[in-house]
Amino acid sequence: MLRRLRKNKHIINLVSNVNLNVQNFIYPLFIVDGKNRKEEIPSMKGIFRFSIDKVMKEIEECLNLGITNFLLFGVEERKDELGTWAYRNDGIIPTAIKTIKEKFYEAVLFADVCLCQYTASGQCGVVVNDYVDNSKTLELLNKISIVYAQAGVDFVCPSSMMDFQVKSIREALDKNGYENVGIMSYSTKFNSAFYGPFRIAADSAPKIGDRSSYQLDYKNPNLAILETLKDVEEGADIVMVKPALAYLDIISKIKERILIPLAAYNVSGEYTIIVNSQMDTEKLMLEVLLAIKRAGADIIISYFAKDFAKIQKIL
Repeated sequence: MLRRLRKNKHIINLVSNVNLNVQNFIYPLFIVDGKNRKEEIPSMKGIFRFSIDKVMKEIEECLNLGITNFLLFGVEERKDELGTWAYRNDGIIPTAIKTIKEKFYEAVLFADVCLCQYTASGQCGVVVNDYVDNSKTLELLNKISIVYAQAGVDFVCPSSMMDFQVKSIREALDKNGYENVGIMSYSTKFNSAFYGPFRIAADSAPKIGDRSSYQLDYKNPNLAILETLKDVEEGADIVMVKPALAYLDIISKIKERILIPLAAYNVSGEYTIIVNSQMDTEKLMLEVLLAIKRAGADIIISYFAKDFAKIQKIL
């Protein structure tokens, strides 16, 4: 009988071939300017924006829980057409990277490389004649990546979905002596409604137009796979599918085609649906995270990382 393999929880765990481990999680953090700021995000219950002094306490708590990997997003009030504060040495994220690494060298830092939080347009690149210019945007993504590398980041994470962004950033990093800085590319990033709560959290919603000219059409899975294969060819160290839940089939298909690590971003909309549901939040969280892992993700980027770490020992 197959039920013999479900006799008790120890046997169930023994024969399970898909398991979650907190070491495979990346925890996103939103960082703001100023001091003594810890502000709950209205669109994401239980998730906060932190000033750098406050994020240090958050990271210390995470490290004590076994979470060692963090994805940093800057929330910038000072915006202009070229997103200047994204690539200033004294910007929010370079300052945060330096400060965190000085105290917590063991923390592995990933930093989002995009312009949407920094531009007046809210677009992920430089707008020329109402269109996001690929070449001009690449120049700025290179600048951001170099500034983050100088600050001590472990991985830069281009998320703007510009053509050749991985190739351009890899060449810029290598040319400036940062061969050891990795690239985790948002290689398969869909034009999704699931990003709504994040855009409130990061103040990154487009003020003009939309992002359909560079983010992926979810009706075209073949192009999604091609985008990832292209980023692998250009030198990405880790590739990513975003969002996760509506794209488990894409995660699975990509995993069959690549040998480098594959991340899946369990995004803000997915998080919000679960925490605001009338169901058992903990059980639902575990079911969703295991589904992402089962589909083939090696790494899960999730706002649930802390919640999972707290219960991992009792699973």
